[in-house]
Amino acid sequence: MPHPPEQKQATHERILEAAGTLFRQRGFLGASVDTVMKSAGLTVGGFYAHFASKQALLIESLQRIMGNQRIDWPKGLDDLKGAEWLHQLVRRYVSRAHRDADVPPCALPAVLSDVVRGEPELKAALARELDLTAEQFARKLSGDSRASARERALATYALSIGTLTLAKATAGTKLSDELIQAARRVSVLLAETRDAED
Repeated sequence: MPHPPEQKQATHERILEAAGTLFRQRGFLGASVDTVMKSAGLTVGGFYAHFASKQALLIESLQRIMGNQRIDWPKGLDDLKGAEWLHQLVRRYVSRAHRDADVPPCALPAVLSDVVRGEPELKAALARELDLTAEQFARKLSGDSRASARERALATYALSIGTLTLAKATAGTKLSDELIQAARRVSVLLAETRDAED
């Protein structure tokens, strides 16, 4: 007898939640289907009732990670724009607390190297999600002859994710703290325009 749709959806969410935690800790390649299902309190055989393959789980997880990030990262900054919005956004993400968390709040530093080695569909999913993020960020920024609002949005995202990844990789060294400080200090330069803000 098939499970009711709401039960199937709840189980699907459990799998995604378990996968998200493991991916933040171990990356995509460090968490097997077996590990994900055990973490969700389910048997491995049930996995294929929800996902056609591990690749399908990775794609949906990546979409979820970045979709949640677009909501959570700028939360509470609605009244800001331009350089102040961007500076606060970077300070919020590029932090010692994020670097040192046992379960990092963002999985991207742990999973991006796995995406590089992943299938084209996984890379395409990352590109789609990054495009949506750039569009959202660009609405808060201005452009000028030096850089468009979209270019500033992409540079901010790359600065933030790249810095946190490097800071985690060099944790415990002076350089790790320097990377965080440098990204926070130069973030305002990314939003500066020759024209006054609207």
